[in-house]
Amino acid sequence: MLVSKSALLVASIFCTVTSASEPGNKWDVPDFYFSGISTFAHLPHEKCLVNEDVHYDVAVLGVPIDTAVSYRPGARFGPRAIRQGSARQTVFRSFNPVLGINPYVSQTKFMDCGDVPVTPFDNNLAFRQIEEAYDDIIGRPLPTGPGSIDTLPPKTSNGKPTFVAKDGKSHPRVALMGGDHSVALPVLRSLNKIYGPVSVIHFDSHLDTWAPSAYGAASWGSDISGYTHGTMFYHASKEGLIRNSSIHVGLRGLLSGTDYVDYDRDNSLGFTYLETWEMDILGTDGVVEAIKQRVGDTPVYLSIDIDVLDPSIAPGTGTPVSGGLTSRELRSIVRMLKGLNLVGCEVVEVSPPYDSNGEVTALAAAELLYEMMSIMALRPLDKQAIDPYERPARWEPTPKVTKNVDDWNVGLNW
Repeated sequence: MLVSKSALLVASIFCTVTSASEPGNKWDVPDFYFSGISTFAHLPHEKCLVNEDVHYDVAVLGVPIDTAVSYRPGARFGPRAIRQGSARQTVFRSFNPVLGINPYVSQTKFMDCGDVPVTPFDNNLAFRQIEEAYDDIIGRPLPTGPGSIDTLPPKTSNGKPTFVAKDGKSHPRVALMGGDHSVALPVLRSLNKIYGPVSVIHFDSHLDTWAPSAYGAASWGSDISGYTHGTMFYHASKEGLIRNSSIHVGLRGLLSGTDYVDYDRDNSLGFTYLETWEMDILGTDGVVEAIKQRVGDTPVYLSIDIDVLDPSIAPGTGTPVSGGLTSRELRSIVRMLKGLNLVGCEVVEVSPPYDSNGEVTALAAAELLYEMMSIMALRPLDKQAIDPYERPARWEPTPKVTKNVDDWNVGLNW
């Protein structure tokens, strides 16, 4: 059952939008795309880790870390770049014409919670900081009152409300901006406390379940060297954080050794995969169907490494691989994942020093995050889905056909 669109109108109480026509201070007007303090999509900003009285349904959170990379650094500047890439998203002009919703004017309250103050000197400490920060962010009660998602009809089974979380409560969600991909491990550790093991939908050109022993420095007595942006899903599986219903999408990176040992190990860790050549055969609908069949109705974490896109589209990343997806293809796939039990999402590995002058990688990352936030707004956890606005009728061109074969002899009569 869907929630009436009229319910969305009440949600505007969460969005303070002033205009020059309103009485009051003549300078109290909305920012232009290019003005104001840079927050994601010009959303309200709070240091949520400092202010415990702040409440939200979805927190936009930056994690500026790149001390676990294996090739090109720079992802610590990713959150700042992604915010800049979102500059043309505003409360006023962010209606999603495909999904039929403006996520920022919905019953889902979004808040830019700033960045986790991660140390750049100690990865052990950094992982602990990320996990504890995530615990804090998702451990708070949701907003209540008129216009909140608390007023939506609950999702039920046999007439009783159902909850995705183990504690029978609804929790805030996080739209995370990396940072290198190692951030996924402390995030999954945190999510496990609330939801138990989750299914991971992982868009990437690489597996990221590499054997730590092959890339670490264990012979030097270093354990932390085996925790990198390419081994975090290996560790997450070994720690029991990932369900045996996870999937990689967009793989095309080289494997190690002389055979398929990397794929064998990956399969034992709970993943299956779709390589890019398979995606060409399946098409968008087939890819989405494969993903949905894999994860089912389990709690889902959606992880996008920006290097899943082709480097001609997203050059600003640490480990680019040619032959990737286009941003159009990936945005289409993400939109079609609406309806899943999405407990959190991330876009990682944006490295601005390698981006183009036009900041195309940051733009792609910001708009992918927007698509994920849109499907979050359409499907609040533990609630019935929002009814999107219907697309109005439009003129459709009528294809012209030839009347008989003779037309081909004299040219088509258009």
